[in-house]
Amino acid sequence: MTSADPNPANFCYRHPDRQSFILCQRCGRTICTSCQTQAAVGVHCPECVREARGSAPKTKSRARMAFSRSSSAPVVTYSIIGLTAVVFLLQLLTGGSFNNASTGSVGQSLLYYPPLTTFEPWRMLTAAFVHGNFLHILFNMYSLFIFGPVLESMLGRGRFIVLYLMAAFGGSLAVLVLAPLTPVVGASGAIYGLMAAFFVIQRRLGGNSSQLLIVIGLNLVAGFFISGISWQAHVGGLIVGGIAAFVLVRTRGPRQRLAQIGLLAALGALLIAATAVAFSAAFRL
Repeated sequence: MTSADPNPANFCYRHPDRQSFILCQRCGRTICTSCQTQAAVGVHCPECVREARGSAPKTKSRARMAFSRSSSAPVVTYSIIGLTAVVFLLQLLTGGSFNNASTGSVGQSLLYYPPLTTFEPWRMLTAAFVHGNFLHILFNMYSLFIFGPVLESMLGRGRFIVLYLMAAFGGSLAVLVLAPLTPVVGASGAIYGLMAAFFVIQRRLGGNSSQLLIVIGLNLVAGFFISGISWQAHVGGLIVGGIAAFVLVRTRGPRQRLAQIGLLAALGALLIAATAVAFSAAFRL
């Protein structure tokens, strides 16, 4: 999907074959998930960990609080897939898939229906965990299985979950703006957000993402012609995921952590404000 990036600064300094987005918060070197250690703020490389431990007071309790070894497993990705599968199973047990769901079923309780936005705003996120049928969940979870581990490894777990949820929110917001009377379900908005983020990050790291751009374009266009697909959610997730990724790549440095948090918080606040304005416009409050 991507060509080799010749810039060594975008690869782990201990494992030159592993591309990574994560920087040591102390020295600023690029490290992969196998080399990072979670610290009170950000992650540290093995050398900085040894240096900090060597200069810290010799108390076991303090050392345990300051550092904890991070696993390279894509825990967030697998957790989202597992949670989505559990929700789908509950859908089947409480009234079938969304398309055939009865009132009170899990599918009806979690789907996003724009007129309910002010009363049950959490539906803008929970809809990403509900799916219409087996093929729907299979396609979305397979896409998450492909893109999720790569992005989670490059961004870290915290940034990845924020990206996923923001893209899901963006998909629901686009439905509110463009199709305010349409109930929707599915993780497609979040998945398109991950695709957009992958494209932005790879471009920043020097990778060639032209093939990914073609895949996104073809799928996006298909949504306009195939009935039952919320192209609005695709567009919304794509835009928000791309913006969030742009914030991440522009605030990658170890000293830009507060700026990154502030900009992501501002993006979240902007999405909430846009939701309020769009709801008022759609239903003339």
